[in-house]
Amino acid sequence: MIDYKNLAEQIKNKGINNPDIVLVLGSGLGFLADKTEGQTLNYHEIKGFPRPTVEGHGGKMVFTKIGDKKVLMFQGRFHYYEGYSMKEVIVIPRIAKLLGAKLYLVTNAAGGINPNFKPGDLMAITDHLNLMGTNPLIGKNDEIFGPRFPDMTDAYNPELRKKMIEVGKDLGIDLKTGIYAALTGPSYETPAEIKMLKTLGADAVGMSTVPEVIAARHSNLMVAGISCITNLAAGVSENPLSHQEVLETTEKVKYHFGKLIIKFIETVVL
Repeated sequence: MIDYKNLAEQIKNKGINNPDIVLVLGSGLGFLADKTEGQTLNYHEIKGFPRPTVEGHGGKMVFTKIGDKKVLMFQGRFHYYEGYSMKEVIVIPRIAKLLGAKLYLVTNAAGGINPNFKPGDLMAITDHLNLMGTNPLIGKNDEIFGPRFPDMTDAYNPELRKKMIEVGKDLGIDLKTGIYAALTGPSYETPAEIKMLKTLGADAVGMSTVPEVIAARHSNLMVAGISCITNLAAGVSENPLSHQEVLETTEKVKYHFGKLIIKFIETVVL
């Protein structure tokens, strides 16, 4: 059983506490932590903290100041397909709650289902489909984090999303919006599965994020999310799917992605 309180206390003892924003950097998006000055703490320095096993997830946190906000960046997350339990997958939002964060800003790499999307597009997440066959809140509820039956009506804060779109316009970035579907992976979806997801209303698909958002909203954290469309999904793309393509695309869009995230943090009112 993972001891969230102990993990949070270890992080506090390193001088990291009361961040305004916790920022999770998904596959290939960790460059933002590498180029940011601040206090750095490797995951392995925290006893009992999981370690990412996927390329593009560096495994460190950076505590920094952006504008007037204290930001704790997590370079890399934990996936169900890595063999981690759901309780381990949601360690970052649980720690965010215990450290006193207000906003959980989540990013990921995703496959594009919407025919109007192309690789390199950025999508503000409006809602999600949990198709992972489980839920991170299954089991005895811990009232320290939130209620037994949390409301997920506005899982992704509409006002924050509006602000994100405004920032995109100011920067000349055509920020898309859409619904993110989460499956377990690690295999990519079949063309038939993508056809199903499109019918269900999904605009993008990935293997993460949704459990974290459920846990974050359970803890009454505000949530905003961005997907980097790194490839077109099976049946949409004519090319074989690969994680290398994901990393190559995030490398190409990192300039716009970084500008969007930084300006959003600088200008958002919490």
